[in-house]
Amino acid sequence: MAKLWQKEYTLDSLMEAFSVGTDYLIDQHLVIADAIGSIAHARTLAKLGILSQKELSQAEKGLQAVILARQANEFAIQREDEDCHTAIEAYLTQHFGEVGKKIHTGRSRNDQVQTALRLWMREFALRLASRTLSLADSLFIFADRHASVPMPGRTHMQIAMPSSVGLWAASFAEQLVDTVEQLLAVHTTLNQSPLGSAASYGSALDLDRAFSAEQMGFAKVQNNVLYANNSRGFFEAMLLDSCDYIGLTLSKLAQDLMLFTLPELGYFSLPAELLTGSSIMPQKKNPDGLELARSRSSIIGGSASQIKAIIRSLPSGYNRDFQDTKEPLFKGAEATWQLVGIFSKMVDGLTVHEQNLEAACTPELYATDLVLERVAKGENFRDVYR
Repeated sequence: MAKLWQKEYTLDSLMEAFSVGTDYLIDQHLVIADAIGSIAHARTLAKLGILSQKELSQAEKGLQAVILARQANEFAIQREDEDCHTAIEAYLTQHFGEVGKKIHTGRSRNDQVQTALRLWMREFALRLASRTLSLADSLFIFADRHASVPMPGRTHMQIAMPSSVGLWAASFAEQLVDTVEQLLAVHTTLNQSPLGSAASYGSALDLDRAFSAEQMGFAKVQNNVLYANNSRGFFEAMLLDSCDYIGLTLSKLAQDLMLFTLPELGYFSLPAELLTGSSIMPQKKNPDGLELARSRSSIIGGSASQIKAIIRSLPSGYNRDFQDTKEPLFKGAEATWQLVGIFSKMVDGLTVHEQNLEAACTPELYATDLVLERVAKGENFRDVYR
């Protein structure tokens, strides 16, 4: 079908390629969410009398078919469609005729894509929270299992004070729990519906925004229609900032494991199935997962920064710049998802070498304890310290 904004003239081919970019490919992420939002909008239009009950049934049937097709990787979006919104409307029009031409009534692509993004981000935040808590639980179990295994505590990367494997592992578990609390706070912010805000200034139709929000399971309506559009990119950056804190936590864990699995230390070892080899050195077992974890953490932070850079100087209302926030959103989210998943496997398969850890606890590790013992007997700290 023609573009949703199609005029009587033909768009320059280079301009079309430049403006569409890879959006038609990226939008596969949003097909299901967009169909869910369109079902809610169709029900709102039926409530207003713009769609008949027969047309509503047709719309729901068609949109459910779109969801099933996407789940089977069989829903196509062509470059000429520009995005999933046009492709879905074209599908409805092709299979059900008039209802496909009515589905966009009272709606702009601005609030349509905002709704799809909001639904996707809201669901992703909950899935990521669950996955991250599962990793934290694995770390707590690991910490409890090895709570009494001694381990050198380090500052400035030098041996400093006595510690334990349990203390070390539980520190990451607690930090991940804190990141999940922040992620859930962002979920609360995401859980408001922008549908009905239209192009940025609302619709002349008396759309029941509370009804459509309820249909999609949103906690509330995003009341200010201009803010509903101005929050494009802003909410995405909030979500990726939460992802970045998870990435920061796991990047530190990756670096620790890089050091502690060195043959020279040998505190831990990773399972062979999580190590790669060399094309020339047959003896090598490389911790590529840990190295990539550090770089993926940077990708997450970079994606958040990229979105902020895109929206930083934009005026109020919709701006096409928003389109370019999609790619870093999905890139950063996917990197976070994979990062948490691979660390779950690493923690579950991590072997602790108690003999090496005990041998690493050399006498100087207890220097501070000896100082404090003498202080407890009445000597002053400064003289004993020297």
